[in-house]
Amino acid sequence: MRLHRNLVFTVIDSLMAIFNEGAYADKMVALALKKDKRWGSSDRKFVAETIYEIVRWKRLYTEIAEVKDPFSRDDIWRIFAVWAVLRGIKLPDWKYFEDTPTRKIKGRFDELTKIRKFKQAIPDWMDELGLKELGQEVWEKELTAQNEQAKVILRVNTLKTTKEKLRAILMDHDIETEFLKDQPDALVLKERANVFMIPAFKEGFFEVQDASSQLVAYFLDVKPGMRVVDTCAGAGGKTLHLASLMENKGQLIAMDIYESKLKQLKIRAKRNGVFNAEYRVIDSTKAIKKLHEKADRVLIDAPCSGLGVLKRNPDSKWKLQPEFIDNIKKVQEEVLTNYSKIVKPGGKLVYATCSILPSENQEQVKKFLSSEQGKNFTFVKDSSILAHQTGFDGFYMALLEKKI
Repeated sequence: MRLHRNLVFTVIDSLMAIFNEGAYADKMVALALKKDKRWGSSDRKFVAETIYEIVRWKRLYTEIAEVKDPFSRDDIWRIFAVWAVLRGIKLPDWKYFEDTPTRKIKGRFDELTKIRKFKQAIPDWMDELGLKELGQEVWEKELTAQNEQAKVILRVNTLKTTKEKLRAILMDHDIETEFLKDQPDALVLKERANVFMIPAFKEGFFEVQDASSQLVAYFLDVKPGMRVVDTCAGAGGKTLHLASLMENKGQLIAMDIYESKLKQLKIRAKRNGVFNAEYRVIDSTKAIKKLHEKADRVLIDAPCSGLGVLKRNPDSKWKLQPEFIDNIKKVQEEVLTNYSKIVKPGGKLVYATCSILPSENQEQVKKFLSSEQGKNFTFVKDSSILAHQTGFDGFYMALLEKKI
């Protein structure tokens, strides 16, 4: 592989913003890809994948490069040189690569990859937490899986088309996909491609949504004609899936504390041809009280640590703090207690997270069921999805039923 100056400079600029200014990797990649319209697909692929790769392995690469944050621009060049040497890429004759100690880099790599926190590029506190909650064997397998590049998964919008038709449309654009066993709406891209540029996306034939995330709407067991409430809708991937499973019949209420996210969801819903949804901002306790005991189904896609989606958001390894996890558990407890009041007798509730930690998942459900509000519910089933078992995101979902 030959390195091109304009592409490498874009990577360096993006890493400066991610590592030193706290910018989000996905936002910086999106910005970087808009930089030059003349770039072909291989150029864009190089920029996106290199940024993510260096963010993912930050701890290992910085240790080998012997640099500490906040990083100078020279430090970032040293980190880039480590990445290139370990990938077997010949360094060009640029001033930034003068005196790059190639043999030392390889030696340090062999040495450091004997130690898990460097081998898996993870902060000490996160490593200790994962070990404590999952045990060494599961945690090591999970870390390995979370350090792999995430696959691109599409969810076909059954309000507008079928999986077979969408697959044929994508083939016309030279995008090959595969079906997923036991996943009725999923198509997996054989190779990464910019699917947002094709007309089928603009016409609302599909959304990009991980395979594990697609299981949540099914778990809730919705039927056309029901009143369904998605209490933490966000930008609405699961809301849109619920709408398609409800065949646009009944009432779907999407709620969130952020109005900006619901505005995004409205745009997506219009593109998807969803017209049974309404949007409510949770700006006070009144918004929830109005719905007490009125819903057949309630989804609580709770805020969480996101430790199940590190392959998708590798920068969260460096942004997350231990106190955030302590605080988020309190929030999870509160939303379960408050939002479960929306379920009517005989109705069902799903509590879901994109975390793999039992303390955010099974333990939260157990605690809720033994509480005053939780005594009104019975546990039906749960599912704990680990990335090393499926190749997709780590997720948890529990189905509870309200007693009559």
